[in-house]
Amino acid sequence: MLPVTLESARVRLDLPTRDDAAAITDACQDPAIVRWTTVPTPYSTRDARTFVDALVGPGWASDREYTWAIRRQGSTWLEGVIGYRTEHRDLGFWLAPSARGAGLVREAVELVVTWAFDQGAPDVSWECYEGNTASAAVAPSTGFSYTGTGPARIPDRSGAPTTAWHAVRRADGTPASTLSWPAVTFADGGQLDDVSPQVRR
Repeated sequence: MLPVTLESARVRLDLPTRDDAAAITDACQDPAIVRWTTVPTPYSTRDARTFVDALVGPGWASDREYTWAIRRQGSTWLEGVIGYRTEHRDLGFWLAPSARGAGLVREAVELVVTWAFDQGAPDVSWECYEGNTASAAVAPSTGFSYTGTGPARIPDRSGAPTTAWHAVRRADGTPASTLSWPAVTFADGGQLDDVSPQVRR
């Protein structure tokens, strides 16, 4: 598939390029991104360029993983990344520290999920490593139903299995589960924008 651009009143999602290497590198120094994703650490400009060259373009070309840069409308600066993987119809994201708290991730998630449904997906899945409370708070605010705690699809940085919170949003709007979200999910003071391990850098 050729890359597509998705937009809302405040957010523009388009293709990350080598011009974004500095922004990606800077964001991936953040301790939260390091803790809750599998980005290389320490993260270098070379890692950012490899991500753009080896994952972004080939992912779109193979219809394996669609990756977007998260930008504010009217700005060219990359604020974060969101991706959708077709095998399990799952999405993930990270956001730079300076952009958190403005609802950008929630708008980006809504754009990508709506687009996936328009492409015929019956549902979209999400997960984050257990304990990533800020990322987990994004899921219910964008219509995902908590479906339980279990093994993460993506092992941790060392390759070891780990545990994740899982959620699903269905295209027809029916809840995927009647389970309640873990109370600890919202124990971080209500910060809604953070990072998720699904987008691996």
